[in-house]
Amino acid sequence: MLESFNVTTSRRNEIIDVTSKVREIVKKSKVKSGICVVYTPHTTAAITVNEHADPAVATDLENALNKLVPPNAGYRHLEGNSDSHIKTTLVSPSMTLIVENGEPLLGTWQGIFFCEFDGPRTRKVFVKVIEG
Repeated sequence: MLESFNVTTSRRNEIIDVTSKVREIVKKSKVKSGICVVYTPHTTAAITVNEHADPAVATDLENALNKLVPPNAGYRHLEGNSDSHIKTTLVSPSMTLIVENGEPLLGTWQGIFFCEFDGPRTRKVFVKVIEG
C-alpha cells in the first residue's frame, strides 16, 4: 500500500512531527507485521526519527544542523541553498520502520519527523507499507 500526504512549512528550516499521520496510514493498511518506508522526494527535505516528547529537541536539532552546515559558507551552487542539500544528505530523505501489531515500532520517546531545509514550501511525503 502506498499513500502520500502534504506537509506545509512556514520557515526555511523546520522540523515537523508527522508521527500521527504515519500511524494513521499504517493502521489503514491493515498490515500487522512488515515494514513501513517514509520517504520525501525532495533534495532539500528529509525524514528522521527522534524524541518527540520535548519540542526543544527539534529546535536543538535545527540549531545544531545550522551550526554544522551554515547557510552562507561560500558554496558554489548557484541557487544559494547548498546548505539545504548537505543537510538532507546528512539526515536522509527516507526512514524504514518495522511494523508490528499494526503499528510502526517506535521507542517510548520516539517520533517521526519531516525536516524542511529550504522552506517555506508545501512538500510531499510518501508512506509505503509492506507486509512480511
